[in-house]
Amino acid sequence: MARIPATAVAASGLVGGYAVARWTRKRPLGGVALAAAGTVAAREWTRDSGGKAAAALTAAYVAAFAGSHPLAKKVGAWPAVFSVAGAMAAASWAVGRNVRA
Repeated sequence: MARIPATAVAASGLVGGYAVARWTRKRPLGGVALAAAGTVAAREWTRDSGGKAAAALTAAYVAAFAGSHPLAKKVGAWPAVFSVAGAMAAASWAVGRNVRA
């Protein structure tokens, strides 16, 4: 079975979690989607980059989620979500790339 890169899983989890919460009007359901994607991404980060990198990237994932809220007040909800998802994808890619190099 083909693996989905942790970079894509993390970014999709941030966007998907918000989308689920917004369209179902059930924030806890969006949180479940966010947490599920974060768990899958963390497992892949551990497998690909080791425990320390996975812990740092997991902390960045949580910080991206938290940081999207104040950012949304300045730029709007969707731009904030896409911004933090892009930043998270870049961080995941950079850490994974440096570990493999």
